[in-house]
Amino acid sequence: MKRYLSYALGAFGHDAFYQTLSMYFMIFVTSELFVSSDKAWNTKMIGIVTTLMVVIRVGEIMFDPVIGGVVDNTQTRFGKFKPWILSGSIIASLGLVTIFSDFGGLTYSNPLLYLILFGITFLILDIFYSFSDISFWSMLPALSLDPKERTTYATAGRFGSTLGAQGVIIIITPAILLCSRLFGGKPGQETQPGWMGYAVVVGLLCTGGAILTCLNTNESHNIIRKNTVHTRLIDVFKVIASNDQLLWIALSYILFAFSYVVTNSLMMYYFRYRVGNVGAFTWVGVITCIIGVISVAVFPALEMKFHRKAIYVGGIVVMLGGYSLFLAAGTNLVWALAGIGLLFAPYPLIFLATLMAITDCVEYGQLKSGVRNESVTLSVRPLLDKLAGAASNAVVGVVAVAAGMTGSATPSDITRAGVTQFNTFMFYIPMALLVVAALLFLWKVKISESAHKQIVQQLNARLSQQESPSTSAGSLTETDLNSAKL
Repeated sequence: MKRYLSYALGAFGHDAFYQTLSMYFMIFVTSELFVSSDKAWNTKMIGIVTTLMVVIRVGEIMFDPVIGGVVDNTQTRFGKFKPWILSGSIIASLGLVTIFSDFGGLTYSNPLLYLILFGITFLILDIFYSFSDISFWSMLPALSLDPKERTTYATAGRFGSTLGAQGVIIIITPAILLCSRLFGGKPGQETQPGWMGYAVVVGLLCTGGAILTCLNTNESHNIIRKNTVHTRLIDVFKVIASNDQLLWIALSYILFAFSYVVTNSLMMYYFRYRVGNVGAFTWVGVITCIIGVISVAVFPALEMKFHRKAIYVGGIVVMLGGYSLFLAAGTNLVWALAGIGLLFAPYPLIFLATLMAITDCVEYGQLKSGVRNESVTLSVRPLLDKLAGAASNAVVGVVAVAAGMTGSATPSDITRAGVTQFNTFMFYIPMALLVVAALLFLWKVKISESAHKQIVQQLNARLSQQESPSTSAGSLTETDLNSAKL
């Protein structure tokens, strides 16, 4: 229980960090950082910062599989994951606090220097967060080969990440207002120091969770995990490209993740500039946190009864119903909250179904290639989440400016055209992409719980005989591959 709880607390801080960076930093930029009387200058600076973030994140994301290769090739007395989890979390947290500031007033006194320093800080932050993120989730197949124990670890991790991500929604407004007041702001006023104080809290949660995970979890040792060799960096992308099931899962998941993150990132804009009641945004966190905990708790039972494919596709159907209700609600707060609850309820289930399917791709890829790559394979899921986050940052920046949802604008300032643009990106496009994601998973993803069980059995049998003169230690026979064909 201590191991599961520690893994959950690591995920708690981890997702509180991710939620803050991916969904709320742009709100800080558009509502607090660039708010001079020169609206044209504000728009220009918002555009440059948004572009820097997208370019850096997309550029760095392309190296995520290489980061996975570095982690896979790491050998220390603490294991290959823990050093990266801890160091990555500490450095990324320091970077988070730094970007939630005006760099000592440089935003106005020397904008060019601010942009240079921001770009460097964001790049360092993003790289080290990637090391921590990839190491944390790619440790999952190393913790156990047993499907039930893996599911328990994954459920514990998702339980913690749900509380972390949704807890941020609950505390963000009160925390910013409290920190703003502590640093000289007026009652009810949000300030730059208030946002920075909130970032300090998130950074401490992220680092503390990483410490607990490193102290109380351990890698398992077995014959299948011994079948691990150093992967040359030049071969990292070949490992991913040769795993057809991993690629189909990835394509479906990126469409799902982008849809969800865009909608979630625009949520505070909805309450601030459509409803005109940003304080009610706290209820989103309360509702989604409660629903998220329930969803995660029932996942193991649902997986045994319905299996992952039904959970994934059925969850998307429920989400589409939530989108429809939310869209029809307009500015009616009660119906909007009901739609948000329905939209979010399947999200943790879909995430877990995807995570378990990608985790099983480690053994599937090992059966195909004869080499085990844990971090390279599991790096795909964080890569996709960050790619969705980067695309979301770009969309949010563009939509906020185009719809007039910046600075001190009020709901009455938003034009009909602005509302249409906002709804298009928050509702219509995500709904269309979710349909495509469901169809891809339904038709193309073949790896299942029963298929994985057969793969593990074949790996155990094959590797137990690897010293036999009739077989080689580094490859699998054609018979093995055909019998496990999905």
